Amino acid sequence: MQLIINPHRGGEKLAPDMPYPSTDAARVAALLGQCPKAAETPLVNATPLAPVAALWVKDERPRMGLGSFKALGAAYVIARQAEAVDPNPGADTLAGRTYVTASAGNHGMSVAAGARVFGAKAVVYIAETVPESFAGRLQALGADVVRAGADYAASMRAAQEAAVANGWTLLSDSSWEGYAELPHILMEGYLQMVAEAVAQCPEVPTHILLQAGVGGLAGAVAAYARKAWGDGPEIIVVEPEAAPALQASILAGECVFADGPDSVMGRLDCKEPSLIALNGLARDADAFLTISDADVTAQLPAMAATGLETTASGGAGIATVMDDDARQAMQIGPDSRVLCFLSEVAD
Repeated sequence: MQLIINPHRGGEKLAPDMPYPSTDAARVAALLGQCPKAAETPLVNATPLAPVAALWVKDERPRMGLGSFKALGAAYVIARQAEAVDPNPGADTLAGRTYVTASAGNHGMSVAAGARVFGAKAVVYIAETVPESFAGRLQALGADVVRAGADYAASMRAAQEAAVANGWTLLSDSSWEGYAELPHILMEGYLQMVAEAVAQCPEVPTHILLQAGVGGLAGAVAAYARKAWGDGPEIIVVEPEAAPALQASILAGECVFADGPDSVMGRLDCKEPSLIALNGLARDADAFLTISDADVTAQLPAMAATGLETTASGGAGIATVMDDDARQAMQIGPDSRVLCFLSEVAD
């Protein structure tokens, strides 16, 4: 476990040519209001799980019937593009268009679902290690699934090559130099969950814990939380010890690759951050904490017993609040009010 205080808080971008995350939640709400499945997700009082004054958990498992917050991302991008073609888009608005991506989890589901709604095609590249059950879930949503490479990075390279070769639209949930427009819109979609949380919280949290892979969720939530609540909450980003991409980049003052072993927090096991998220978190986050696989998995049974069953990835932030050593490091005490995000269903 390592906690670092962010030396760039409120300062300049670490990726000067890339944007900050959007905070335009109203645009998201207006578009999602046209979707019959876009119901608000609950804010759960989980205070019995930790010795704090309040532990609020924004439960994203029911989000749009897709099981995770990522339902708000790629599907939102596709809906925005359909609306640009036709103000009243329908089932064939994007016919003839193909979206391609790589996924180790829920992002691919969002691409597939969004494409199906508007008549587009989805192609999702997955690594050799991704379970066949996930390939089946993608295919059930109408996606073509292609296995390529030993890990996520290799499958993403294959998706990029396929996009260029076939004239398809690459729709990644990360961003890099020269690729910002679509992931910026995608992260904007995530604002819906934090806008709901701001309205649902009975008081302003003293602490917000945000688990991160490439940083899309964390960057979007932190940006909007600062807009809504200012400097009040301490915002802490939680990453696996095996993949401290954001923490390492914050320490280096630039984007770096943080290689390491595989983590059981598979959705968070990302070795290089999104540059948009890095810009936002360098400005908005107060601290970055790494936590071990063992420390997270130890807390999952207690979470499940209270109705918050999830994966190690989905519950990493909550597990961190439950850990005695982590609370001490973060200076979270009996008077603290903590907001966390449960980001996905159990596998």
